[in-house]
Amino acid sequence: MVQDQHHSECHECAPAKGLPFWRNKIVILAVIYCLIFILGNSFSFLSSLTNSLAMYIRTVAVPVLIGLLLGGVIDWLVPAEYISKLLAQKKKRTIIFSVMAGFLMSACSHGILALAIQLYKKGASPPAVVAFLLASPWANLPLTIIMFGFFGVKALLIVFGAVVIALISGYIFLFLESRSWIEHNPNTLALSADYSIANDARSRLKNIKLNPVSIMQGAKAVWSGSVSLANMVLWWIMLGMLLASVAAAYIPPHFMHQYMGPTLIGLAVTLFLATIIEICSEGSAPLAFELYRQTGAIGNSFTFLMAGVVTDYTEIGLLWTNVGWRTAVWLPVITVPQVLILSIIFNYLF
Repeated sequence: MVQDQHHSECHECAPAKGLPFWRNKIVILAVIYCLIFILGNSFSFLSSLTNSLAMYIRTVAVPVLIGLLLGGVIDWLVPAEYISKLLAQKKKRTIIFSVMAGFLMSACSHGILALAIQLYKKGASPPAVVAFLLASPWANLPLTIIMFGFFGVKALLIVFGAVVIALISGYIFLFLESRSWIEHNPNTLALSADYSIANDARSRLKNIKLNPVSIMQGAKAVWSGSVSLANMVLWWIMLGMLLASVAAAYIPPHFMHQYMGPTLIGLAVTLFLATIIEICSEGSAPLAFELYRQTGAIGNSFTFLMAGVVTDYTEIGLLWTNVGWRTAVWLPVITVPQVLILSIIFNYLF
């Protein structure tokens, strides 16, 4: 029943089966990529775009593939009941669980998109998905270590800010969900009050049989889940990379240094530019540090990093097509003011 409802409501989430390959959005973007690289050797004005696009591909490709692979593993290994139990309850602890899950993930902002949509497919509520997305890129454990290498102790401000915004936004989305002002996840399963993940996991472990046949079946299931997920998210990521490459190629670097200082106008410019040039979190961290080194404004660096999550067209587009337009619209409305307020406080106090 749940699955039938999901298919009827989300039939546009992935390319329709039987669609000619030349109408597949991933194929169309791949052709555009190829044309850019081919024509870049002949037309000098495309050389910067070619270099920027190549840089984005090198930076983002591995994290995205890891995200898709982990999504396939979740699809195969994690029962929908577990996600519904932990990440779909209309309780405050659901948001805490989501933020904790984001902290434990090591994928970058683009890889996290794939994982978030996979969690949604498994039954996670929109508030949990939003909290997970907000916490993952800048509050995850591996990147926290990297951030300390760049910013020293001030990296705590960025991590603290990301967690605070993830928690506050998750609670606000819980309220919106309770009023039906955002979408409900049709994939969420109704569970009995005495359902226990621990008991179910023990029962499943007893029935596991490791042999070549079961391993092959598992590999096929992971591959199938990864491909299904790629059909939903990959073309959005490719579109985001293309638009970001255009911005990186044709927006003069001195403009960014001159107009992104510790002022309200500087924060606004930072927010706008970070929205259109956002890349993988590991790639954004050095750029954010360079901005901090040039301007001394830690708040601007925080805005630059968080804008890649709260205003990124890739993320908003994915939420729009997979979760719902109301969730996508509310994301920047709720999060952007929080980012700007914290950035102003950081600039003033530190």
